[in-house]
Amino acid sequence: MEQTLYFILLLIDLCSVSECVQRQYHFINVRKTWTEAQRYCREKYTDLATVDNMNELKKSVNDGRVWIGLQKTGVDKWQWSSGDPALYQNWAPTQPDNGDERCALLKDGQWHDYPCSISFTFICNSSNNTNTGLIIVNQMINWREAQSYCRQNHTDLVSVRNQNESQQLQKFINDNHISDNVWIGLFRDSWQWSDQSYSSFRYWAPGEPDNYGGVEYCTVFDQKIQGQWNDSSCNNQYPFVCQEVLFSDKLILIKEKLTWSEALRYCRQNHVDLVSVHSEEIQREVMNVVKQASTEAVWLGLHNYCLMNMWLWLSGEIVCYQNWAPGNGAEPEDCRLEKRKRAVQSGGDQRWISLPETHKLNFICSRYEE
Repeated sequence: MEQTLYFILLLIDLCSVSECVQRQYHFINVRKTWTEAQRYCREKYTDLATVDNMNELKKSVNDGRVWIGLQKTGVDKWQWSSGDPALYQNWAPTQPDNGDERCALLKDGQWHDYPCSISFTFICNSSNNTNTGLIIVNQMINWREAQSYCRQNHTDLVSVRNQNESQQLQKFINDNHISDNVWIGLFRDSWQWSDQSYSSFRYWAPGEPDNYGGVEYCTVFDQKIQGQWNDSSCNNQYPFVCQEVLFSDKLILIKEKLTWSEALRYCRQNHVDLVSVHSEEIQREVMNVVKQASTEAVWLGLHNYCLMNMWLWLSGEIVCYQNWAPGNGAEPEDCRLEKRKRAVQSGGDQRWISLPETHKLNFICSRYEE
């Protein structure tokens, strides 16, 4: 029989936004392959678990090996320890140049890739230093140890996300007469979370991941070795941990890809309804939730009432508050053509757009009665 253990709610600071994300974890004591576990979590909750620390999982899961949502993609990506994608670039000429050098250090004002196991001094971001927000730590340790030190004692290894931050870091180095190579918070690997988040937390057991037999592309944590992680064949069957990501207690993003009608049915069976966005307050909540979507747009509960050729929310309100993308919503739509419903863009400024209802998208359910 399926047994679900509800973990405590965790407030986790994600990436660079000021919003706090609530993750509710669910331990599912049923043995499935990684793909089956992912499908189950996306159908019942939000996704397989993204892990930012092991404290609660280690306290709550008694089973030996348990799937989490980390999978090897085969595509290396550089990202910051803080969780930000590496959009700004400041590599030295010919850098990065080695596939085995997966961490970055600052040398002569530019970035160089280097083996993560080598020891250097490092720079932390710190909220305690009101002048620069930077702290130099004159300890010679490897990149992962530096990351742990910064997180335990300050905020994180330093991020350099734009030209302004690069100039501030260089000024800090010059003012403090730092001449040695120093670790920064940039690293790369080919492992990605199922929910597409940028969490940089890793808790591999010594010698892992080792891709034994060339078939180990999914991740388990093992309670028998203090919750450390191993890579494993995705076809193995283990219990697993799902997460339910809530940006508010009113809305929930469902990362299944369904048509508008299928999404409507899902929300009404499992929650209350597809979300109606009839105020600026609800739009702000939608904008927070939709950032985690895996499709370019997300279904809303807005449909065309053909008898009167007008748009109505499923909750019954006419469209007073509006947030149309250019070219959308200005003219009534011909109901003789393909039926169209409203979605919200998951990127950019998250405006409303009109799409054929047969498109398969993520969607947002309302969790409360209007």
